[in-house]
Amino acid sequence: MTRSDTGIVFIDWIAARPRFSALAGALAISFSGVFYRYAAVAPETGAFFRGVYGLPFLALVAWLEYRRHGPMPASAVRMVGIAGLFFAADLVFWHHSIEWVGAGLATVIGNLQVVLVALLAWGLLGERPAARTLLAIPIVLAGTSLISGVFGSGAYGRDPVLGVAFGLLTACCYAGYLLTLRRGGRDLRRPATPVAIATIATVIGVGVIGTADGGLDVIPAFPAHLWLIALGVVCQSIGSLFIGVSLPRLPAALTSIILLVQPVASVIIARILLAETPSPTQYAGVLLVIAGIAMATVPFERYLCRTPGATTA
Repeated sequence: MTRSDTGIVFIDWIAARPRFSALAGALAISFSGVFYRYAAVAPETGAFFRGVYGLPFLALVAWLEYRRHGPMPASAVRMVGIAGLFFAADLVFWHHSIEWVGAGLATVIGNLQVVLVALLAWGLLGERPAARTLLAIPIVLAGTSLISGVFGSGAYGRDPVLGVAFGLLTACCYAGYLLTLRRGGRDLRRPATPVAIATIATVIGVGVIGTADGGLDVIPAFPAHLWLIALGVVCQSIGSLFIGVSLPRLPAALTSIILLVQPVASVIIARILLAETPSPTQYAGVLLVIAGIAMATVPFERYLCRTPGATTA
């Protein structure tokens, strides 16, 4: 069996197990904040090397997709390139958020993109969000306020308010990334190619940002470099590929539930591996944000309206 055949078999293996693969991908990405904190580098350096070390594997799979299906349309390539620039800003803002409020809480705030995507799709694309999404907005805003430490005392983080501010910028940029990536990556036969192209744009974008503000260290010391390799391979390559292949093959409701694993797991992992100890008020904020995200994404009414013994087609 050639390397090409092995790669195709691997992709097909992921596609044949979408539930397991989606969960594995969500858990892999949950370690992003931990790997970044262990690397102890500047935000721009972490974002740059996440893309650099994540790119080879994605590029390999993209090449296999090219051999199978041919090139992507030029318009789609441009769109996913723009998505990569959004992701560059997303990573830099998110790493700054981690510096101020911790990996777990920064990840929870960053996941507010779920609500922002719905609102942006409504304003820019005319896709009216479900009523449950609109109802979720005050819930996630209340949770965000609690995480910021404005209420209560003993909030975790060097500056929780600043961390939440960067987290909201993260969510805005990630929303832009998802919307543009969706426009450019509609061909479900190519889950890796759009992400690979976007990652190239991300590396270029972060390189420009890091050079301009002096935050890019192109020769990180060891063992920091080992953690950056883990960040790129585990989170950017494996996590993104598993999610990209599996989620389009799952029901929307199940997709929403699986993606909620990431912020929950990130808080737990940060508590265990980084000894991050948010205050009770901040934990309450986490619960509100996750509840709001669940309300916005999971169609509970479908389950509530079912009668006993009812089946679905």
